[in-house]
Amino acid sequence: MGVEGAPKTKMISYNAPTKMNNLSVGIGIVNDKIGPTSETYFDLDFSYKIALSVNSFVNFGIKASAHLLDINYNLLTQDTSLGSDPLLAQNIDNRFSPNIGAGVLYYQDDFFIGFSVPSFLETLHFYRSSLSEAREKMHFYVTSGLVVDIDKNLLLRPSLLVKAVPGASIQMDVSATAMLKEKLSFGLSYRLQAALSGLVGYQVSNELFVGLSYDRAATSLGRDLFNSGSLEAVVRYNFGSQTSTNKPRFIF
Repeated sequence: MGVEGAPKTKMISYNAPTKMNNLSVGIGIVNDKIGPTSETYFDLDFSYKIALSVNSFVNFGIKASAHLLDINYNLLTQDTSLGSDPLLAQNIDNRFSPNIGAGVLYYQDDFFIGFSVPSFLETLHFYRSSLSEAREKMHFYVTSGLVVDIDKNLLLRPSLLVKAVPGASIQMDVSATAMLKEKLSFGLSYRLQAALSGLVGYQVSNELFVGLSYDRAATSLGRDLFNSGSLEAVVRYNFGSQTSTNKPRFIF
């Protein structure tokens, strides 16, 4: 917020079990817009669950995705005093690239840990000169969390997310949320040397959850002169009989 042309992200997803034992499927659409660039991802996910004991499981997942890239160079402020730039003369419209990813998740009622690589293919979007290159890099994620019962009405849910990208520094998010009577969730998240977020959510019914978060840079970029932070909202709805199998104490 507070910056004209600031990034905007919209995401919708749906996932459900299938009639085949332990197999689930999910679909997702994500749209990212920043400046002249718009990217849309279409994801198809499959996961297979293996029971290690009565209360512990391992899920293996694979992801197939399609990526569409649009760049409108007309939205750029260009200096044409020396003539127009031929590299910016033709927009990019719906440039298609496929990808594939995978992950594994181990979980119990009060603990989980997972590792994933959402995209294996390092797609080269364009390369027109030695000074101009845009390439997707592999992202490696490790996530873990647990649930601590403070008393029968209050749960503490600390979690950790670590992301590594070749050529960039390792990024780490440390979060802690409390859940009151399995209804109201609130807490904080800190991205090391980067940002601080406040989180709040409410389980309106067995089916409906709504949440809101506010993220503010913890560096000089977070000053009012530059931006006013980032606001994110989420709505989750569980359909049919599956509501009984979802545990709010475990959904982070």
